[in-house]
Amino acid sequence: MLTLRNVNAGYGDFQALFDVSLDVNAGEAVAVIGPNGAGKSTLMRVISGMIPATAGHIEMEGRSVLDAPAHDIVGMGIAHVPENRRLFPRMTVEDNLRMGCFMPQFRARYEERKDFVYELFPRMLERRNQMAGTLSGGEQQMCAIGRALMSDPKILLMDEPSAGLAPVIVQQVFDLIERIRAEGLTVLIVEQNVKQVLRIVDRAYVLESGTLRLEGTADELLQSAEIQKAFMGM
Repeated sequence: MLTLRNVNAGYGDFQALFDVSLDVNAGEAVAVIGPNGAGKSTLMRVISGMIPATAGHIEMEGRSVLDAPAHDIVGMGIAHVPENRRLFPRMTVEDNLRMGCFMPQFRARYEERKDFVYELFPRMLERRNQMAGTLSGGEQQMCAIGRALMSDPKILLMDEPSAGLAPVIVQQVFDLIERIRAEGLTVLIVEQNVKQVLRIVDRAYVLESGTLRLEGTADELLQSAEIQKAFMGM
């Protein structure tokens, strides 16, 4: 479904990604794990068109993503849940959801998609008239995921969904991701909580200093002595 080959990217003179190649197949959940500053968020921003790649190829179902503007990338079926959620805090939950469906080709399905999100996250239905900025951390993450789902994406990019949340809320967020997976949605997730994320994905890549160092099934990486030492304190 999603293919990256030898992707390079950065900010000005600073290069953050070096020849990154990865694949995400339809129906899979794939994680990209690694330390702070590894380039994980840059990777997500390149895929969703927020920053340009300086070299390489990115394709979504055989169509090039590299030269497409961000709104066209959403139209291809790629939705991005950004780090720190990036909600509109002074807008209601329902208006935030509406923003996920603002493009003309999605508007006709607004009610259908809104009902889907409310069925998936009943708490959002309860909070639909509440300002997003007043929600708890876990509720804000539900709202951010729900907003991304409004475009009926084929693949959901999730950037550090557990960042900044209390441990009990972190577990709730991973439960949400499992619920999304149960709907059959393809997921690419960047996450520092390695032990938790490897329990809910099929495969993972390890990114360090902008370069992919390891890849394997979730079980293989959970059992890897290198991964246990580097990320799990074992």
